[in-house]
Amino acid sequence: MTTPDLIRQYYAAFNRQDWEGMLALLADDIAHDVNQGGRETGIEAFRAFLARMDRCYSEQVTQLVVMASDDGSRAAAEFVIEGTYKATDGDFLPASGQRYTLPVGAFFAIRGGKIARVTNYYNLQDWLAQVGA
Repeated sequence: MTTPDLIRQYYAAFNRQDWEGMLALLADDIAHDVNQGGRETGIEAFRAFLARMDRCYSEQVTQLVVMASDDGSRAAAEFVIEGTYKATDGDFLPASGQRYTLPVGAFFAIRGGKIARVTNYYNLQDWLAQVGA
């Protein structure tokens, strides 16, 4: 499988809410750089992240564009998240079904045909403004 196909599979699993399918595409020591947060490492940390996301948000990736280095060791994706904030997430504003649309960038390292690192970036202030309005 090519690197762009791997990334497309990752987001297809995301859109299906197939969390186990997503996890199957990750290296055991996955490094996950959370937007404007720290780095989490390992499948179990990623599984816990997905569980929190599933509880608090309903999201779909649209307008996906994937780019990869010639050797397939790095990739980037640009897309739009269409979401609903369905349950309050930690110290964020209270959830009441607010809808939001955010452009997102993601960066990947690939090792042995698996995703070894994923780093996500979106504008948190934009999200806060959309769910707080």
